[in-house]
Amino acid sequence: MSHVVNPVGPVSLSPESTIGSLVAAKPSRSRIFEQLGIDYCCGGKIPLSEACQKKGLDTSTVVKMLVAMDSAASNPADAVNPATMSLSDLADHIEHTHHAYLREELPRLDAITEKVARVHGEHDTRLSKVRAAFTALNEEMLSHMLKEERILFPMIRQLEAAQDPSVLHCGTLANPIRQMESEHDSAGGGMALMRELTDEFTPPDWACNTYRAMLDGLAVLERDLHQHVHKENNVLFPRSIQLEQSLTKN
Repeated sequence: MSHVVNPVGPVSLSPESTIGSLVAAKPSRSRIFEQLGIDYCCGGKIPLSEACQKKGLDTSTVVKMLVAMDSAASNPADAVNPATMSLSDLADHIEHTHHAYLREELPRLDAITEKVARVHGEHDTRLSKVRAAFTALNEEMLSHMLKEERILFPMIRQLEAAQDPSVLHCGTLANPIRQMESEHDSAGGGMALMRELTDEFTPPDWACNTYRAMLDGLAVLERDLHQHVHKENNVLFPRSIQLEQSLTKN
């Protein structure tokens, strides 16, 4: 009788644990295996120690990487308080934290959503819609980040440094901020659609580890997007407009 690993049951993080069981227990671990080139889907039945040996990797080092990933996944909230940061520091933080995360994670999810839709699309026709929604989100966020980094954030930094609204040669901050907020709404709608199409990012019983990794990645993407948008819509943008208005009155 073959042994079936319970995907939600406890799995010891040890060299004897199979790659597949480790990812099934915590799909976020798939990031480490992808980074190291270890197959956790079709090749997921072999122990971690054997997989590391095949790749010429030190098993104890890989275990430490997985432990660090588990710790990071269990404490996703930022330690920073955006309300106490200067506008320039907050813009830097958003670029270095959320934009950097998106530039690393979006290509990974692009590949995974394409693979899952291609392999399992006939089994669940909703996966093609997930793929389409992600593709649209991916394109929009890449364009969105460029506009913030090249136009809006430099304007905010200039305003704060100069304490003079006349430095904004392109006009008031209100117009680009309104556009960014509209794009935030669109991205949020795309994530909500993907959540709906995947039953709240819940894998079906037959889902492979790549499918589970996709859902885990989308759930993490949604959480990061919520933090990202909160810091802009509720802190950076209103404080920037308030500064501009106060300087205009003086």
